[in-house]
Order: sequence, then C-alpha cells, then structure tokens
Amino acid sequence: MTDDAAPGDALSERDRAVLALEHRSWPGPGAKERAIREQLGISPVRYYQLLNALLDDERALAHDPVTVNRLRRVRDAQRSRR
Repeated sequence: MTDDAAPGDALSERDRAVLALEHRSWPGPGAKERAIREQLGISPVRYYQLLNALLDDERALAHDPVTVNRLRRVRDAQRSRR
C-alpha cells in the first residue's frame, strides 16, 4: 500500500500511473528512467520500491492482472536464481 490509499480503497493515482508505465514497452532503460522522472516526479529507485510493493497488493492485481502477474513471475524467477 502506498501514500494516499487506505486498505479498502481503490489504488491511488500514483499507483495506477506506476502500473501504466510498467505496462508499456520501452526501447531501452534510459527512456523508461526519463519517463519515470518526468511523468511521476520520482527517482527510478523510488519507482521500483513502489512497484515492488504494488506486486503484493491485491488491489493492483485486480486493476491490472496481466502486468502484475507478469511482474510477479519475473520477480519470482529472479529470486530463485539467487
């Protein structure tokens, strides 16, 4: 859960914006990092912290199940390689 969202509420605008950015495809890491800074006004490190928390939020899963499930699989694969 992040900033202005309470447990029973829908996702915050920022949470939806994070998922929307992650849903897009990017030509390279520089373009994505630039978009994070320009569109969300946060650092890429903070973006990934928020994104990781969203992956465990059932509201995010309900909002964008395709993106959240894809990212959960990627995260699980990375953890199993460690």
